[in-house]
Amino acid sequence: MRKRLLTFAAVGLLATATMTACDSSDDQTTTAATTSNTTVGKGDGKARVGVILPDTVSAQRWGSADPKYLQASFKAANVPVEIENAQGNPADFVKIAQNMIDSGVKVLIIASIDSVSGKAALDIAHAKKIPTIDYDRLTLNGGADYYVTFDAGLVGNYQAYALTKCLRDKGKNNAVIAEVNGSPTDNNATLFKAGYDEILNKAYDEGTLVKGPDQSVTDWKPEIAATVFAQMLSQRPDIGGVLSANDGMAGAVISVLKKKGLAGKIPVTGQDASVAGLQAVLTGDQCMTVYKPIKPEAQAAANMAVDLFKGQKPLTKDKTKDPESGAYVPTTLESPQSITIDNVDDVIKDGFATVKEICTPAYQDVCREHKLIK
Repeated sequence: MRKRLLTFAAVGLLATATMTACDSSDDQTTTAATTSNTTVGKGDGKARVGVILPDTVSAQRWGSADPKYLQASFKAANVPVEIENAQGNPADFVKIAQNMIDSGVKVLIIASIDSVSGKAALDIAHAKKIPTIDYDRLTLNGGADYYVTFDAGLVGNYQAYALTKCLRDKGKNNAVIAEVNGSPTDNNATLFKAGYDEILNKAYDEGTLVKGPDQSVTDWKPEIAATVFAQMLSQRPDIGGVLSANDGMAGAVISVLKKKGLAGKIPVTGQDASVAGLQAVLTGDQCMTVYKPIKPEAQAAANMAVDLFKGQKPLTKDKTKDPESGAYVPTTLESPQSITIDNVDDVIKDGFATVKEICTPAYQDVCREHKLIK
């Protein structure tokens, strides 16, 4: 089912080409503990790796899974790390980068809020000849030295495949599809959309689905998604399926559907395998989510950073074309997984979410039904 997307230049999609070798797997390490502000291992002028994460709103991973797995990876390699979260503030993102570089960071990893602040952070590092890694999100025209991410086109493919299957299972033919897309300033949102539009556009052309409202959501914010979708539904009350680009926005869509008595009747997709998303999948309010195993992504980024910290060149097997600059960035691609009601347990077995988190009192009946608890 894995389908490599290589032909979306018209929409600025990354092009991936195979190179030789494989990722480095040096031993890895970190310092300190995570605070409520997601700050790990303050620098104090010591040589270390710096990591800047974007926020704790667009996805729960940025405040929990990523700092945890990055910290563990660096700790195992005995390499100090400082991890900070810009909390969605582009100016703070740049300020954090400046402070890190000024205080002794030797490698910089960033997951951009947007390409403007991301590029500014990368430029600060490059001015001091500090090697850089784009993490999860490509900073357009940013010039990062390396990139670690998931196959975003495949994520979008999975979302569209699952939505069409859910519609078939419900006997919904010629359904009107609303597309609730991610942030227009996030290149990943462009790639996800290209992935699901590859599948949906064929269905639109064939007449098996009908294209409905299609709108991006600033900064992936659920509250904006709720407003956007409420307007969509008002304009097109015949919407029969929703391609939501992530779980946070899917939850907002579902909240609107609940008010209309339509939750569970209209399939909604998601992404991130958040606890709320998994719970919605179990209740049938959400058709699917996409699990992106963050631990191997964090490990791959840490492997790269440790090599660079030690003055070694990381080995990568892919490369990504920046659609703005045209430059190719050495890349490590990780594989996502489609999660439906039939395989929610895969996320639990992998340790990304726990039964206790998912099977709260309100969800114990569906957890029993699907054998997550007795």
